[in-house]
Amino acid sequence: MENRKRSRNKKNPLKKIVLILAGVLLVMLLGIGTFLGKTYFDVKSTANKVSKPVEGRVDTTTVMDGEPFSVLLLGLDTGEFGRNDVGRSDTILVATVNPKESKTTLVSIPRDTRMEMVGFGTVEKAAHAYAHGQEKMAMDSMDKFLDMELDHYIWINMEGFEDLVNAVGGVEVNNKFEFEQDGFKFPQGKNTLNGEEALAYTRMRYEDPNGDYGRQVRQQEVIGAIAEQALSFNGVTKYKQILKAIEENMKTDLEPDEMFKIAMDYRNCFTTIDEETLHGNGEMIDEVSYQVIPEEELARVQLLLKQQLGKQ
Repeated sequence: MENRKRSRNKKNPLKKIVLILAGVLLVMLLGIGTFLGKTYFDVKSTANKVSKPVEGRVDTTTVMDGEPFSVLLLGLDTGEFGRNDVGRSDTILVATVNPKESKTTLVSIPRDTRMEMVGFGTVEKAAHAYAHGQEKMAMDSMDKFLDMELDHYIWINMEGFEDLVNAVGGVEVNNKFEFEQDGFKFPQGKNTLNGEEALAYTRMRYEDPNGDYGRQVRQQEVIGAIAEQALSFNGVTKYKQILKAIEENMKTDLEPDEMFKIAMDYRNCFTTIDEETLHGNGEMIDEVSYQVIPEEELARVQLLLKQQLGKQ
């Protein structure tokens, strides 16, 4: 099978996905001495607010020991169009962070992937696991599907995605082809987007010749652009708005000390990023559209993740 891995250098914006969701603000703010005093306590306060353990799961963390660890990254549609329900995981990424190899591996999981809902007794789309049982079911279901034991989770809802874009003053993207979504028109080429526009830009998939895989690329592009802005001097001056957007729209089971540990001691892990996508085949089952993952493709990704965690 073709190896779809793409190694990127440290300028790859995809490395910022992990940084912005698991400590990028700590790196950004703690690395600037003029802001070190009060900013440290502001960041620590935000870290405490977003930290939420998962009841019923054994803590397998190895972060404080400097060992490789895994994270389930979820983008929820909770805040989309003013909704206030639990939401589904519209974006799903599994990251492994390996300090021994100074490398991070990111695997995009299609939201329509057909898999078992562990603890619910059904087989549905991967995006539904969070809706049925929040962090625990999302992690338990992905554990079984990928034949591994995830260490941590981080989620941010779609309203938070919009708030983050606004907090950093908007983002610039390079659109591959013209399309319309949610009342907005996006011409081909460079577009400067506010939060509402960025959310619409990342939602479109039906007009994309690559379907959900094309949408994943746009989501990654916008997340990278958010981080680029946050890491700029302009972003630093707006750190309070950024922290507010994060603490109101994000949760993780990482404890504050673990977040600081990642920010300070795992930096080299983000200089090399291996980007992967779990590829499936579109199938209609009981009048529902799924991505069904071939056994050999699933085995390939399972082995890759285990190798990156030093468990194979």
